[in-house]
Amino acid sequence: MKKIFLLSMLLVAIVDIAVSQEVHSPGDKVRLRFSLEADGTPVYQLSFKGKDVIRPSKLGFYLKNDKNSLLNDFTVVDTKTTSFDETWTPVWGEVNKIRNKYNELAVTLNQKESARQILIRFRLFDDGLGFRYEFPSQKNLAYFVIKEERTQFAMPGDITAFWIPGDYDTQEYDYTKSKLSEIRPLMAKSITANLSQTSFSPTGVQTSLMLKSNDGLYINLHEAAVINYPVMHLNLDDKNMVFESWLTPDAIGDKGYMQAPCTTPWRTVIISDDARDILASKMTYNLNEPSKISDVSWIKPTKYIGVWWEMITGKSTWAYTDEYPTVQLGITDYAKAKPNGRHGANNANVKKYIDFAALHGFDSVLVEGWNIGWEDWFGNSKDYVFDFVTPYPDFNVKELHAYAASKGVKLIMHHETSASTRNYERWIDTAYKFMKANGYDAVKSGYVGPILPRGENHYSQWTVNHYQYAIEKAAKYHIMVNAHEAARPTGIGRTWPNLIGNEAARGTEYQAFGGSKSNHVTVLPFTRLIGGPMDYTPGIFEMDISKINPGNKSHVNSTLANQLALYVTMYSPLQMAADLPENYNRFLDAFQFIKDVAVDWDDSKYLEAEPGDYITVARKAKGTGKWFVGNVNGETPRISNIGFDFLEPGKTYVATIYADAKNAHYKTNPQAYTIRKVIVNNKSKLAQLSAPGGGYAISIVEADKAQTKGLKKL
Repeated sequence: MKKIFLLSMLLVAIVDIAVSQEVHSPGDKVRLRFSLEADGTPVYQLSFKGKDVIRPSKLGFYLKNDKNSLLNDFTVVDTKTTSFDETWTPVWGEVNKIRNKYNELAVTLNQKESARQILIRFRLFDDGLGFRYEFPSQKNLAYFVIKEERTQFAMPGDITAFWIPGDYDTQEYDYTKSKLSEIRPLMAKSITANLSQTSFSPTGVQTSLMLKSNDGLYINLHEAAVINYPVMHLNLDDKNMVFESWLTPDAIGDKGYMQAPCTTPWRTVIISDDARDILASKMTYNLNEPSKISDVSWIKPTKYIGVWWEMITGKSTWAYTDEYPTVQLGITDYAKAKPNGRHGANNANVKKYIDFAALHGFDSVLVEGWNIGWEDWFGNSKDYVFDFVTPYPDFNVKELHAYAASKGVKLIMHHETSASTRNYERWIDTAYKFMKANGYDAVKSGYVGPILPRGENHYSQWTVNHYQYAIEKAAKYHIMVNAHEAARPTGIGRTWPNLIGNEAARGTEYQAFGGSKSNHVTVLPFTRLIGGPMDYTPGIFEMDISKINPGNKSHVNSTLANQLALYVTMYSPLQMAADLPENYNRFLDAFQFIKDVAVDWDDSKYLEAEPGDYITVARKAKGTGKWFVGNVNGETPRISNIGFDFLEPGKTYVATIYADAKNAHYKTNPQAYTIRKVIVNNKSKLAQLSAPGGGYAISIVEADKAQTKGLKKL
C-alpha cells in the first residue's frame, strides 16, 4: 500500500512538471509560470510582486517550407533549475562592479511528430526576466530558415507606451506617448522623413519599448545579445493587447538562417514599481557573455570635440568641390578641382579644433569629410563609394597627426560607408592598418542610406553580422568603434568593450534638422540606453541654428543647463562637446562643467525618474571622490527635490550648481542660466527649478575650510 501511494505521488509530480513549472527570482519579486496548452503549445506568464506583467503568451517559430514549424505538438522531456550569483567588473560603465544573480529554468521540449527538440532557457532576476530558445545538435533540425518567431508579450490591459514606429532601417524617430489602443491612429503621424526607412505595420513598434501599467508597474521589453540573428520588432494585436515578435527580414523576405546547435538572442522584460530601477538595471549586460578581449588596456573612455556640427548645421560641407556631379575613385583628379571654399576638413580648420581641445583638456578631435568621394556619396546606390585611406588635397594626414600629437591630442577617424557594407568589408583591413599607422585609435562609422547589397535592411541578420564583423575586426587592431546608423546595442559592449558608442536613435543632429521634442532626453535612457551607451553628441550652447547658418531656421529644443546635464543623464564612455569652439568661448563659465565632468564612473545613483517627464542622476567619477549630478526635464516646469546622502558622511564638499534661470525656457530663453557655489554634505537637501526643456548640472568636490570660506551652506 505504501509503495502504491509513493508511486501515485511520483506520477502526480511528473504530470505537474509536464503541465506547469514555476520559478521565482532570488528575492521572490518576479515569478514565471511555464506550461503547455492542450495541443502542446508552449506558454509563459510573468508577475511582479503579485501583479500581472505578462499574461499567458505563446512561444515558438514559424519555419519556412515546413508543415510542422515549431509551434505546438510539444511534450516536456526535461526540466532543470539552477541558481547563479557572480560579481564582475566592466571595462567601462556606470558602476565599477555588476552583480549577476538569477534563478534559471531550462525546459527541453520534444515535438512528437517531427522528433525535434528545442530548449527554452528562462533566467529570473529581481528586476526581470530574460529567456531564449536553444536548438541542440540533432538529425531532424540541422539547417532551417525562420519565417517568423512567435514570441508573445500579452500586456495587462490597455497600458501606456513610449514608442517609435517599427522600421527595418532607422530608429531616428521622436517618441510618442500613448495608450496601446492609440498606436494605430497615431502611427502615420509618428513616421517622419528619414534618408532610409522601411515601416511594416500600423501597430509595429521598436524595442526597447517602455511601458507603464495602469497599476503603477514600469515594464521594459527589449532583447540582449543579438548575434547572428535579426533585430526584433514588436507587432501589436490591438484587440487583445498582445505584442508578438516581428523579425527584420533579409532581401528575399527570410528572417533567419539557422544551423544547429545555435541559440536566439535573449528576450527581456525589465520590471519595477519604481522607474529608477529600470534605469539602474544591468540585466541586459548580464545576459551577454564576458569580455572576449583579454587585454583591455587600450580601451579608454574619451571626451572629444569635432569638425561635425558645422557640417550638420550647413555652415560647411563634407565635399571638397562643387564642380563634379559624379566622381570615380582613382580616376577623378582632385588636384585639378576647384575647392568650394566651404570644406570643413581642411588643415587650418582642423588645427583650430586641435588647439581648442588641447587648451581645454579634451582627449580627441573627430574630423568628418577628410577623405575623397563625398561629392556623390549619397542616393546613387554606389558600391565603390569610399576607400577610407585617400585624403582630399587640403587635408594632410601626417602633418595633422604630428600636430595633434605635439599637443597631446588624438584624432578620431571617420568611416562613412554610405551603407555599402560590401565595400567596407573590402577595405576594412586596409582602413584599420591606415588608422594605426597614423595614430588613430577610434573610428566613428556610419551607414547612411539604403543598404548595399540592394534589398538588405539595416537590421537584418546579414547586416547585423556585418556590424559584428567590423567590431571584432577592429578589436584585432586595438581600435574602438562608435557605430552610427547600425543596429541598436543589446549589451554586446560587455563582450566586445571596444564598442564604446553607438548612435542608433534620434540624436542631437536632429536639433539642426527641425528639432526634437523637448522631453526626448527624458525618454531615451528608458529606451535606447537600456542596451548600451549612445553617442548622443550633447553640449549645444547656441540654440538658434540660423546664427551658424542663416539658411537653417532650426531651433535646439533645450536650455543650456539641460545640455550640461546630458553628460550625466545620457551615460556614455564616449562624450562629445558638439558645438563650435566660438560658441563655447561665449559661455566659458558654463563650459567649465563640460571640461570637469567625467566619462567613466565608480557608482551611479538614480535620484528621480519618470519617463517622458524628468530624470535626475548622481555619478561618482572613477578613481576619485568627485560626484556629478544631472537633471533633465520635459515640457512642464517643476521643482526637483534631491538629497545628497550618496556623499561620504563626515566630509564637506563644495557643489557648483549650473541651473536654469527663473525665466529660462527651451524655446524663448534657452541661454538663461545661473551658476552658484554652496557647501554640502551627506545631509544636505536641494530644491531646484527645472524649466521647460531644462534642467541642472552639479559638480561636487571635497573641500577644506579655506576652499569653503565665504560660501553658504545649502
